[in-house]
Order: sequence, then C-alpha cells, then structure tokens
Amino acid sequence: MHELGIVFYAIDLVEEVGRENRLTSVSGVTMSVGEVSGVIPSYLSDCWRWAADRSGLLRGAKLMIEQIDAVTVCNACGKTYPTVEHGRTCPYCGSGETVLLRGDEIEVKEIEAC
Repeated sequence: MHELGIVFYAIDLVEEVGRENRLTSVSGVTMSVGEVSGVIPSYLSDCWRWAADRSGLLRGAKLMIEQIDAVTVCNACGKTYPTVEHGRTCPYCGSGETVLLRGDEIEVKEIEAC
C-alpha cells in the first residue's frame, strides 16, 4: 500500500508550508490524483485520516481528492484520446506510437488554513 507513503509525503509538505506561513491549523487539503497513477482514492482517504490526526497542524483536516483524467497523444496522427478507454493503441489510426500526456500525477493542489 503506497498510499500511506504518499500521505506521509503530503503531510510533510503541508507542515513545511505551514511553518513557512506561520499557520496554526489546516482545515483541508485538496490533492489531484491521476486516473492511472495507481493510487486508490479510498485507501488514500483512510491513510489520511489515520496520519493527519497525528499532526498538530492537520488534526481534523479533511482530504479532498480530485481525479485527473488520463489522456494519451498519438505521435503518428497527433490526436489525443482517453487512455483508460483505449489503452496504448490509438483509436483513430491504430498506431502504438503513443505517449501519456497526463493522468499519472499525484500532487497537493490546495491547502485550506483556518
């Protein structure tokens, strides 16, 4: 379960931002999670609740998760398409010369301070 490691990293990042900005409490954190990142949102939420409540700054803070849809571009025809629906083969020209544009990232998007 790599979700716990992701949560630890996010909490460290939020605590660092909190120190830099002299925050005393954080009420919420929004994370963007790519559709093909391998992260299971429900696991991420469970890990967050467990770990955030151990941080003075983040105790009680809510985690909001926004999904980033996976999109692939075909280098042969230049068109983009939904990755999950079509995989690595371009649905327009049948080429396998494709590259994932987005959808595998994980990032802290927003921190809400109270």
